[in-house]
Amino acid sequence: MEINKELLESLWTEAKGNVRLRQNYDLRTSSADSSQRMLNALLPETEVPIHRHEKTAETVICVAGRLEEIIYEEVDGYVHDTTSRCTDVVRTKGFKEVSRHVLSPVEGQFGIQIPAGAWHTIHVIEPSVIFEAKDGKYGEDGSETLEKFIARRVSESEVPAFLNSFGDLKKNIEYLIGMERQFGAMDVISPLYIARTLNVSLDKVESAMKEIGIY
Repeated sequence: MEINKELLESLWTEAKGNVRLRQNYDLRTSSADSSQRMLNALLPETEVPIHRHEKTAETVICVAGRLEEIIYEEVDGYVHDTTSRCTDVVRTKGFKEVSRHVLSPVEGQFGIQIPAGAWHTIHVIEPSVIFEAKDGKYGEDGSETLEKFIARRVSESEVPAFLNSFGDLKKNIEYLIGMERQFGAMDVISPLYIARTLNVSLDKVESAMKEIGIY
């Protein structure tokens, strides 16, 4: 097959009809192929979740258009309870942007190699098509969105677990909201989102948020 102007335009047309404003094209020739190789047509305003591929590096080549690859890293932080006792100091994980890489073939910026485990996302500046390549079948490469990572962190009790006490619930809510806001994952964190993430009833979450003064 040829990767030509007609193919790219057809992918952009499909992307316009997709609610996600993007469309991929699988370049593998067999379902037994254990790699991931694809074209991905991306339109401005498409929202690609911040994510990582823990088991594999990713090669991204910009075939057409202009976009930014944004890389983040985890940083340590500390939450101090009002008692100021050492036992009430909790180590937390936050995230910060560390670099942006413009990909644009007309500017001579063709691609990037994203290290395994690096958190990243894409900001599409103009209609673009990228070539992506990763090791491992889809769903088996350790891929993970930031939202799922945060939920897993909470469920694995990397912060003090919810122990059916009002105080612990408030701490977990403050931790979750702090992570979301520090990373800019969402502007408004709803009680329903928190209830689902912490696996706690909605009425308890609403009561705790009112007590904290954020609802």
